[in-house]
Amino acid sequence: MLFAELVPHLIALLAALSAIGMIVAAFYPRVAKPSVAHARFLTIAAIATVEEAPGGPTDETRRRRAVEATLKEMEDKQKAKRSTGPSLLDRMRQAGLGWSKRTYYTVCAATGGVVLLLGPSVFGLGPLPSGGFSLAGGLLLPHLYVGMRRTRRFRRFTAEFPNAVDIIVRGVKSGLPLADCLKIIATETQEPVRSEFKVIVEDQTLGMPLDEAVQRLAGRMPLPEANFFAIVIAIQSRTGGSLSEALGNLSKVLRDRVKMGAKIKAMSSEAKSSAGIIAALPVAVAGLMYLTAPDYIALLVTTLTGKMVLAASAVWMGAGVLVMRKMINFDF
Repeated sequence: MLFAELVPHLIALLAALSAIGMIVAAFYPRVAKPSVAHARFLTIAAIATVEEAPGGPTDETRRRRAVEATLKEMEDKQKAKRSTGPSLLDRMRQAGLGWSKRTYYTVCAATGGVVLLLGPSVFGLGPLPSGGFSLAGGLLLPHLYVGMRRTRRFRRFTAEFPNAVDIIVRGVKSGLPLADCLKIIATETQEPVRSEFKVIVEDQTLGMPLDEAVQRLAGRMPLPEANFFAIVIAIQSRTGGSLSEALGNLSKVLRDRVKMGAKIKAMSSEAKSSAGIIAALPVAVAGLMYLTAPDYIALLVTTLTGKMVLAASAVWMGAGVLVMRKMINFDF
């Protein structure tokens, strides 16, 4: 009797601890320290006070002030974009999908309908659980699909972008105008770099300045590589200098970032494998127990207490997977 009276209190305690664990796993890394990439950007964009010479500002002083003003302006634009976040149309555009909002909502409704039909017929769920899973599936699955396509497109862009920068460097050194180099990239490189530079060429054809067209590239592809490229082009267009040398240095930095990413991936592969084994172990053990002793494991799905324990375990496992994912993901 005492145990039966304590069951609701234990369930409430487990639910509260599960909610706290999920909140900590989701928000603690952002609260604990700022992004490394953001810290680097702030370091580059920091404005230093420059004392004027007695005879007035020199050319070097004017150039330095122009560079600082350009960095400050781009930093303000980046802060404004980060504060709002990408809209639904922007996310679908970044994922390479030509969907409209109506198409996206139609896909959500169709996905929810399929999940609603599969619940009773395949899994034997009641109307209420089927409706809950239908709502969750209709909202979550299309969102995850768009996010997966978006991440994959970003990776392809990051892998191909250094080659595009090298094309510009070789073209400028051989005497080609920058506009012709961009046209070569828009026709010869692989997707998604080709389509993004094609948009830049079209913007230039309509009369948009080059630095603004490249800044729009950084807005369409919110990646450090595109942001670096926009900064280099903006500084060169306003202050002058050797474009081939600046882009050559940028190409070296981008390739070093790719090498660093591969090195981090290799060094963290053991931790990722361990995390995968730890996450799959409870499911594998439950499956083996169901094969060897089905009556013993059936208590988790046939009794109310078992279902509550199973739900609490799933929440805790989800929180653990999120924590392990944060531990093995590196921002550089």
